[in-house]
Amino acid sequence: MPGTPDTPPSDPVGWLRARVAELETENTRLREAAAARDEAAAAQLAAERARAGALAARADELERRLAKDSSTSSRPPSSDSPYTKKPKDRSLRRRSGRRPGKQPGAESSTLRQSPDPDDTVVCGPAACGCCGHDLTGEPVLGTPQKRQVFEASPPPPPVVTEYRVAAKCCPECGEVSVGLAPGGVTGRAQYGPGVHAKAALVVCAHYLPVARAAKLVAALTGVKVSAGFVAGVRGRAAGRLGPFMDRVRELLHAAGVLYADETPARVAGKLHYVHVACTEFLTAMHTGDRTSEAIDAGGILPGYAGTIVRDGYKGYQHLTDALHAWCGAHGLRDLAGLYRFDPGGQVWARSMADLLIDANAAATAARNAGQASLSDGNLARIRSWYRGAVAKGITDNQGKRTQMAKDGLRLARRFRDHEDMILRFAVDLAVGFTSNQAERDVRPVKVQQRASGGTWRTLLGLADFAIVQSYLSTTAKWGIDALDALTRLFTDGPWLPPATAPP
Repeated sequence: MPGTPDTPPSDPVGWLRARVAELETENTRLREAAAARDEAAAAQLAAERARAGALAARADELERRLAKDSSTSSRPPSSDSPYTKKPKDRSLRRRSGRRPGKQPGAESSTLRQSPDPDDTVVCGPAACGCCGHDLTGEPVLGTPQKRQVFEASPPPPPVVTEYRVAAKCCPECGEVSVGLAPGGVTGRAQYGPGVHAKAALVVCAHYLPVARAAKLVAALTGVKVSAGFVAGVRGRAAGRLGPFMDRVRELLHAAGVLYADETPARVAGKLHYVHVACTEFLTAMHTGDRTSEAIDAGGILPGYAGTIVRDGYKGYQHLTDALHAWCGAHGLRDLAGLYRFDPGGQVWARSMADLLIDANAAATAARNAGQASLSDGNLARIRSWYRGAVAKGITDNQGKRTQMAKDGLRLARRFRDHEDMILRFAVDLAVGFTSNQAERDVRPVKVQQRASGGTWRTLLGLADFAIVQSYLSTTAKWGIDALDALTRLFTDGPWLPPATAPP
C-alpha cells in the first residue's frame, strides 16, 4: 500500500490507524463504484423495459390497425380480406328478432305458370300400364298435371327502316323541294334508339367492359355493334341528360333532408372524387376533388337550408345555412373499433353504442306510429345517458399515454363537441340515423372501376358515368325499369321526376 512501510514502524498504533483509514477509503470507493454500476444497470434496465413497453404498445397498435375492417372503421366492405375469420360479435347492433331471408308480406318473385302458353304438348301414355294395349287415338279423359317450361327465343334479325328523302317539283312555279328525314336520322346507316338503349343498359347499368358488352348486345339482340360504339354510348347518353340534371338539382335543393357522401376514383393514375347528394327518390352525382369548392360545384348544397346527413368529413363545414347530422353507422363503427380491442378500458364506448341503438329504435318506432317527435321525457333520458357516457369516456382515458387511451379520449371529446349533430335523428324524426342512402347511391363508382381494370381512362368518362348513374339511380327509385328509362332517353328525351317524392 502506498505510504505504508513493509515492516511495522516503531509506532504500531499509529500505523494500524493509518492502515484502517486507508482501508475505509478504499471500501468507500468500491461501494461508490458498485452503487454507480448498480445505478447504471438499473437505468439501463428501466430503459430496456420502457423500450419493450413501447414496442409492445406499437405491436398492439399495429395489430389493432391490421384487425380493423368495415365493422370497426370507415373502410368499405370491399376492403375486407376474404381470408380473415371475422369475430362472432362483429357488430354492436342488437338482434332485430326477424328470421333470415324474405320477410312475411314481401313481394314474391316466384316463376308462375302462364294462363296462355304459346305451345301445348300432350304427354299421353303410349300403352296401357296393365295389359299393354295400344292407347294411340284414345280420347283424353283429363290432365291431372300441367308443367310449363319458359325458354328464351332466339334474337330476331334487326329491323331496317329506310328513309328516302324525296324531291318534288312544284307545278306552279317549277321550284324543286326536298323532304326532311325525321329528327335524329342523320347518317347513311346508323343504329336506332333501341340499340343505343340496350348497349347503354349493359355498359352503364350492369358495368360491363365495352368489349364484353358489345358481344353481349350482339348475342341478345342480333345486332352486331363494335366496341367503339359501346364505348361512346355512355357519352351520348350523358349528353342528353342536361334537362334531367337541372331538374334533379332544383328538387334536391328544395328537399328538407339530404344525404351526402363522396368516394375516391382513380383516373389515369391520379385520384379524383365523385360526390353525391340524394334522397330516397332522387340522386345527383358529380366529379371533382375533395375541397369545399368541389362540393359546391354540384350546384345543390350552396345556400341549402335543410338538413345534411353526412359523415365527419370537414369539407362540409362551410355549409352554414344548413343543419348537419352525423351518420350513426360511422359512430357505431368507431365505437366498435375501440371497445373490441379494449373492452375493459373502453366501457363507455359500449354504453354509447347501446344508447345510439336504443335511440334509433325509439325514433323508428315513433316515426312508424306517425308521431312528429319523441316525447320530452324520452329526449331528456337520451341526452342524460349520452352525456354520462361521454363523461366516463373522458375520465377513463384522461392522463393515460397509451395509443388506445389517446384514441378513446379523442373519440369521447368528438362526441362531446358534436352532440347536436350526432343526436339530430332523435330530435328531428325526418332525419335518418345513417347516411347509408348516399353510400348505396355512390357505390356503383367502385363496381364500375373494378370492372374496368381498377382505373378510369379519362376524367370525362368518369363525369359521364356520374351523370348517367344519377339518371339510372333516380328512375330505379321511382320504379322505372332501366331499359325503359334508357329507351325513352334515346327516343323522346330523358324522364323528369315530377316532384321530390311520389304523392
